[in-house]
Amino acid sequence: MTRRTPGAPTRPFVTNAYPGGVLVLLPPSETKSAGGRGAPLDLGGLSHPELNDTRRRLADALSTLAGDVPASLAALGLSERQVEEVQRNAELWDSPTAPALERYTGVLYDALDLQSLSAVERKQADSRLAVASALFGLVRGTDAIPAYRLSGGSALPGTGTLRSVWRPVLEPVLAAADDLVVDLRSGAYAALARVPGAVDVRVLSEDASGKRKVVSHHNKAHKGKLARALAQSPDEPESVDDVLDVARAAGLQVEREADRKLCVVVHG
Repeated sequence: MTRRTPGAPTRPFVTNAYPGGVLVLLPPSETKSAGGRGAPLDLGGLSHPELNDTRRRLADALSTLAGDVPASLAALGLSERQVEEVQRNAELWDSPTAPALERYTGVLYDALDLQSLSAVERKQADSRLAVASALFGLVRGTDAIPAYRLSGGSALPGTGTLRSVWRPVLEPVLAAADDLVVDLRSGAYAALARVPGAVDVRVLSEDASGKRKVVSHHNKAHKGKLARALAQSPDEPESVDDVLDVARAAGLQVEREADRKLCVVVHG
């Protein structure tokens, strides 16, 4: 691992490439925090401007669709009780923004617990963590985005599946990374762009008999804990062994299932 001097600034983020080190890909969340203190969405201010044509196309389609509430509910898989999510999409271009790592909420982000990080650790989180997004493709921690509703498995009228939209433009961006990529995305978001050579992580629950199974809640919480550990590490993880060391130091039971496949084991 590369040792970082305590208090030293993180490496500046380059919009069209990633610096060497670790890149942790997080899934987004269906739920988003409301409001924000930032100006309305400016695609030019987001990382990876090469994704902006696709971002604009999807944002325009989503906000236009919001003018037809029943069609929006159907396309987004929402119930009538979730009509406020459609209103968020209607206001997508005009509503206030917040940093991406503060916009997403839920079990994984509760475990990440950004608010308790030190200033140095928060800078490391902004440098090392990125969120897969159905609407924006990929956002870094400080990217200012509005609240919205769009899932990775959705298909907007006139655009086709998000997988077909994102793969041609997002895969080259991720392929250009010279980082060690730790992929914590869920299936629908992993399908938006493949990352050859990424370290895949899954979470299994083990009962008293030793039987293991995949469970959703533990999956999200423990991936959040792993992301937190990787953000906090004063050393820059650069190998699978480094990731194992960081995870175990944080109290996680992690096993290496294959060269680039890790398993977090949760008991109980």
